[in-house]
Amino acid sequence: MAVKFIILGSGSSMGVPRADGYTGNCNLSNKKNLRTRCSALIKFNDKNFLIDTSPDLRFQLLKNKIKSIDKVFYTHLHADQTHGINDLRPFYLINKKQIPVFADVKTSKYLNSTFKYCFKSTYGYPSTLQLKNLKNMHIFKNKNKKILIESMPTEHGKIESICYLINKKLAYASDISLFYKKDYKKLTKLDYLVVDCLWYRTHSAHFNLDQVLELVKILLPKKTILTNMHSDLDYDQLKKKLPKNIIPGYDGMTVNL
Repeated sequence: MAVKFIILGSGSSMGVPRADGYTGNCNLSNKKNLRTRCSALIKFNDKNFLIDTSPDLRFQLLKNKIKSIDKVFYTHLHADQTHGINDLRPFYLINKKQIPVFADVKTSKYLNSTFKYCFKSTYGYPSTLQLKNLKNMHIFKNKNKKILIESMPTEHGKIESICYLINKKLAYASDISLFYKKDYKKLTKLDYLVVDCLWYRTHSAHFNLDQVLELVKILLPKKTILTNMHSDLDYDQLKKKLPKNIIPGYDGMTVNL
């Protein structure tokens, strides 16, 4: 089985529509405009590696019929990437085995303080997760196959967010305002660049469309997929503006690696 990458959620921090029903420019008759908060899944043979636990995680996992979670990787500590963490509990209950969670130092501290009960038995409830150090490179083997997951810090406004490079083919940078130039070589001419594109305006912590278009000219990926999209960006309107090698992502979008 090839490695599959699934965009579970392609929306910005409040999703589309927002909780108050606001849809912005998005025409909801196109279901690709229904966006939950950002998270992603790597399917590696019979293993499932999750990137981020968005507040919409339960819905995302049910929609995509995900029956197991074997490892979790975090990009950063913001609520829209972490506050669905409790929805990992059912996967602990299946085999009573703690799920490994990989995060950088600041995100680990945040998770351990905010969701302490997940990592330390409390009031008679067992801990369900185990924090692990995030390395520059992780290599996992399964059924005589291996997968490489490389982590590289990027700027996300005033904090850092991790970009994950999978099998040197796909880079996932869901919350980003700057790639460090030292990483350009690793990021050049990938099969897929899945990248933050919040809206048309500038933002201190996110790429906008113009910035993504300039980045693509530098990194030259075969295909660029936009994620973390605000309600300003209607799928059909955006697609008309883009060259064929750049496409808006959507919830449930799957690519084979």
